Amino acid sequence: MRERLYVNTFWAGVSIVLLLVAWHLLALLLNKEALPGPLPSFAAFFRELPGELWGHFWISGYRVATSLLISLVLAVPCGMIMGREEKVDRLAAPMIYVIYPVPKIVFLPVLMALLGLGDVSKIALITLVVFFQILVPIRDASRSINPAVVNSIRSLGAGRWHLYKHVVWPAVLPEMLTALRIASGTAIAILFISETISSQEGLGYFLLDAWSRYSYHDMFAGIIALSLLGFVIYMALDGLERYLCPWKFV
Repeated sequence: MRERLYVNTFWAGVSIVLLLVAWHLLALLLNKEALPGPLPSFAAFFRELPGELWGHFWISGYRVATSLLISLVLAVPCGMIMGREEKVDRLAAPMIYVIYPVPKIVFLPVLMALLGLGDVSKIALITLVVFFQILVPIRDASRSINPAVVNSIRSLGAGRWHLYKHVVWPAVLPEMLTALRIASGTAIAILFISETISSQEGLGYFLLDAWSRYSYHDMFAGIIALSLLGFVIYMALDGLERYLCPWKFV
């Protein structure tokens, strides 16, 4: 296990170095002020980090983490029930088919009008997007459970609660974590858009402000911070998967 960790760390380091080299070569090739190289960008990042950038980072992190948590609490039980209860699925599935394809970003003006310009409207928008990205895979995973497994536990006298606890929940757990990984990237993208509209806080605002001042070094410092936020969330989910699903790493 430790040897595998060393190997993964080595290849992760190689990937990062290759990415930085490609970035540096592209900056040299284009030779545009709008695309500074990695060295000045990281210099701006570490210069701005102790100041306002750190505050924007925490505000954005709070918004994304809260949205993911709310979406998880709502979508997982709904998806599990829809996958197992046919009557509920018949009623709810058509609504999902109608709402899911609609780009949720169009609701941002409505949410801002109803909930204000602060955290609540942004968290609500991200939650609205992420909810469906978690709900649909959970519903499908719950529905695809082998009927023989369900019948075997029912033959032992298990009730509905025990069925959900000992069969459905373990079956959808890996799919939930995969959906969370995918949704985390979408959440950060929606976060950026929401923070560039009528906002004075968050990494999206920091990026837009730097771009409006033609301060490209600061702009890329914000991009690095936004990437770091996504990396932290992704690694946290990866660690959670190792803890909750250890059989996948044997």
